[in-house]
Amino acid sequence: MNEIEAMQLELLRKQMAILQENLDQFFMIINGMFIFFMQCGFAFLEAGSVRSSNTVNILMKNTLDVFVGSLSFFAFGYPFAYGRPGNSFIGHNNFFGANVQYFEKSVIANNQTLGGYETSSSYFANFFFQYVFAATAATVVSGAVAERADFSCYIIYSFTITGFIYPVGAHWVWSPDGWLNTGAGTGLSMQDYAGSCVVHVCGGMAALAGAKILGPRLGRFSDDGADKPIPGHSVPLVSLGAFILLVGFLCFNGSSIQRISKNGDGLEVSLSVTNTILSGSAAGLSSMLTHRVHSMVKGKGKYWSLLMTINGGLTGMVASCAGCNDIAPWAALLIGSVAGVVFVFARQFVLWLKIDDPLDAISVHLFGGTLGTIATPIFAIRGQTINGVSVGGPIYGGGVDAWRGFGWSLVGLFSIGLWSGLCCFTLFTTLDMVGLMRIPKSVEESGIDMKKHGEHAYPETYVRIIDDKPETPRTNKVVKRNVASALVDKSLPAITTSAWDGHHPSEAGSSTNGCIEDPTRLSPSTAYNRK
Repeated sequence: MNEIEAMQLELLRKQMAILQENLDQFFMIINGMFIFFMQCGFAFLEAGSVRSSNTVNILMKNTLDVFVGSLSFFAFGYPFAYGRPGNSFIGHNNFFGANVQYFEKSVIANNQTLGGYETSSSYFANFFFQYVFAATAATVVSGAVAERADFSCYIIYSFTITGFIYPVGAHWVWSPDGWLNTGAGTGLSMQDYAGSCVVHVCGGMAALAGAKILGPRLGRFSDDGADKPIPGHSVPLVSLGAFILLVGFLCFNGSSIQRISKNGDGLEVSLSVTNTILSGSAAGLSSMLTHRVHSMVKGKGKYWSLLMTINGGLTGMVASCAGCNDIAPWAALLIGSVAGVVFVFARQFVLWLKIDDPLDAISVHLFGGTLGTIATPIFAIRGQTINGVSVGGPIYGGGVDAWRGFGWSLVGLFSIGLWSGLCCFTLFTTLDMVGLMRIPKSVEESGIDMKKHGEHAYPETYVRIIDDKPETPRTNKVVKRNVASALVDKSLPAITTSAWDGHHPSEAGSSTNGCIEDPTRLSPSTAYNRK
């Protein structure tokens, strides 16, 4: 090979390295955008699960998870999680994007340092990809504390979990310096591929602390402790949000490899996506059946519940996060089937504790994440890598090292759960002591939207008047009329709507949607038939 050919070959190698680097970044950015869109799914899911008079408030909180979370994660969260150099507990570099060489053109593998600076070859792609995971952890809490958490409390919490609480746990497991990743001298590394523990147990423990300290919504439990459900105002919104989340989870798990340019990456992504949808599907069906049987046994009727099916499916996908890249499809089906049953009984357990969780976030994320963290090392195909050799889990590999890996996952589960729980309990207790935790009773009774935001989610509330008298000029025509004026016409019969518990709308205080400020307002679909 002559000198010219050697130069051409070296140039080709550099071009291939650049292409691989750009392709991996593109893979992370595009998938990160889909994961970011999960915020829209959470927003719809939560908005439909609360009463109409609190819809603006819950949407505002989801919006702030995006805006506040991005700033806090860029300033503090990402440096705490992945800043190099760092120690086994926390990272401590690149705060506010400092010490990053923005336009370094050389291809440096694995984000190595160059002249004391972090190369920008993938810094910003990694930041955005990790940010959307942090935002997911923060959003878990908004549903659990819905309809009674103070607005300032939520801003403080959202900033703290994305800027400090979540990043520390992520550093432990996913940073090359983290003690759960390095094994702290044990030679083990915790298996949590897409965050069953790092994201969902962290967020679930925060939701548990917040909901417990806040207490239940007014009227959620009777004086004797009986359960009195407060239904949300829009099941279609819940369903739409759930479908968006299901798509998001496929990217959430499938892209956690964070690259697509090396041999075998496509297979790992495909396996992760397949296991995620199988686990979610099995969990959705098992939760649907379990709820129906449980309702029959309790004498509550025979129902195929859409809401239970949706949350069961989400629980299965949460449980699949930890090991979707390292389990067989049959194991994903099994884990999902168990996850659906776990969700149903976890929900009953949370209610038994008299904890009000409007979104069942604790049951979905804390219990689903716990199941996934425990099940992954058991069903792992490759499992722990000891001295460069994959030892597998107890089923596929067996031996002492396989069980040591299972034990190390339990250590990680306990550590991250304890860290998030203690931090959030301290944070919420402090906010409660200074009066920033819960909204006033008068605001909760009348609805948060107008009192705190000055905006109605559904500002135009009318009644449709269907006039079927042939002699009138308005025959078969739909006319919009204000409800208050419509009630003056005594020929219009009283009606029953789910929003008003069967009472006549003129009866003050009969509303279950929080609109006591104006008891004559009904939903736009309400119809009066003139006879």
